[in-house]
Amino acid sequence: MQNQIKFDELVKKVADAKKSGTFDLSRDEDLSIGIMNLISLEEHFFFTGEKTQKPEYFDMVNEIRAMRKELLGKMIDKHEGETWCICKHLLASSMRMMEVGTKLQNDGKKDEAKQLFDYSYKLYTIFWGLRLKLLDMPQVKEMAKDDKAWSLKDIVDKLVNCCDE
Repeated sequence: MQNQIKFDELVKKVADAKKSGTFDLSRDEDLSIGIMNLISLEEHFFFTGEKTQKPEYFDMVNEIRAMRKELLGKMIDKHEGETWCICKHLLASSMRMMEVGTKLQNDGKKDEAKQLFDYSYKLYTIFWGLRLKLLDMPQVKEMAKDDKAWSLKDIVDKLVNCCDE
């Protein structure tokens, strides 16, 4: 019964956010994936700079980082504690789990790939829970202990759809 009440509260928050027109979730999903790729670009320019010992790659890290900060700022407007960095790392981790899952899938390791895809999506749903202010940090800690994120997952599945134009 308690979980149903929490789920109903989340559904109401989502409905209120949709009615207010505060979020263009289709656009924001695309933007979140773009931010994931910017984080990856920062990493690639860093490693390439180290491997080649060419400082111009480190200059590109700064340019990419500036873009990423600006765009993430359009998605995360209120900073409580370290929510900014938490959101950045949720996106980065989600992207990496997805990439490793894709490589495992390509190697025929479908069960291992599926596990990483599930982890990736769970991290992504936590990001959206924070982004939409459906969660606060105590709830994120709770979700890390068990699978309560999947109630949030159901909501994100229905709301965040890049194909919904």
